[in-house]
Parts: sequence; C-alpha cells; structure tokens
Amino acid sequence: MPVSLSGDLGGKRLELLKEAASKVARVAVIYDPANTPSVHEVKEVLPVAARALGLTIQPWEVRDAVGFGRVFAELKKERPDALYVPVGGPLIRSNGKRIADFALKSRLPSVYPNRLFVDAGGVMSYGADLADSWRRVAYFVDRILKGAKPADLPVEQPTKFELVINLKTAKQIGLIIPPEVLARANRLIK
Repeated sequence: MPVSLSGDLGGKRLELLKEAASKVARVAVIYDPANTPSVHEVKEVLPVAARALGLTIQPWEVRDAVGFGRVFAELKKERPDALYVPVGGPLIRSNGKRIADFALKSRLPSVYPNRLFVDAGGVMSYGADLADSWRRVAYFVDRILKGAKPADLPVEQPTKFELVINLKTAKQIGLIIPPEVLARANRLIK
C-alpha cells in the first residue's frame, strides 16, 4: 500500500522556499498539534533543515478552525518573512484556502506539502504527486477486490514528486522566483 513520506520532505521544502525567496530568514510554521505527522515534521525535521539553511522557524499551533484567526492576528504583529505549512490532517486541509488567502494578503512567500494549496492560491508546493499516489491506491484496491490479502501486499513509498509554483500569486506578492527554481518546476500556474 502507498504511504506518505511528505513530512520527511520538509527539509527540501524549506530549501526550495529559501531558493525562491532568498531574503527569507524567519519562517512561520502553522500546524495542528493533534496531527502526528505534522508534529514529527515540526519538531524533528524542520529544526535540522532550518539550521543548515540559516533559517529560524517559528511554530504556531492551530487546534481548531477558530484558532486560525488568533494565529493570523499574531502573525500580523510578528511579521515573519515566509509561511510554511507542513503535512496536515483534516483541520489544515479544510482550511487550505483560508491559509493561502492569509499568506497572499500578508504578502508572504509560502510553501506547502501538496499542490492543492497552490491551486487555492499558495505560492509553491513540493511533495508526492497526488494523482500518481491515487492511481497506486486504485491498483491496491483492485488487487484486494480480486482476492489478495492486504497483509500480503507490499508497502510503497511515493516515487513521483512534483514542484508546483503559482506564478500569479508570486507576482501578486512581488516575489520574483529565480529561473533555476522555475526550471525544476513540474507545473507552473500562470
């Protein structure tokens, strides 16, 4: 069965954010502390990557939909240089548009774990190719329906990853993404 290693890609996402917006030094991280993969990414992966890149991360917990308003108000006062959203559960996914809108209004370069946030107006994402992952899920469901025992099926990690950049959003916040970053993108939204 396919598994997600999206949180372990946190270092790569931070690196891409730094390459796309070289002046970034302080990065706000909005996450749900009830989501174990988010906590792992924020507590284990991001601090190591941030040190290597000379970045300071500022984690902000959001426990429910009401919490976004409080965190957004605090972030307006703190004025970070960028926004990072780790792999998230239902709370983060269901508020993806709201998060992307906040980043746009605040003119913050932002990076996300998948393209759904970029489609909603975020600047960039790096993560497993969702369409490919869902195709693999369909393959395993087919095998199970044909009699395979789930315990006998192999565990798979994603093999296809995508960098998606929303040029329209980048332009709106005044971010000029370097050509070497654009050249690595799998998809550009214009």
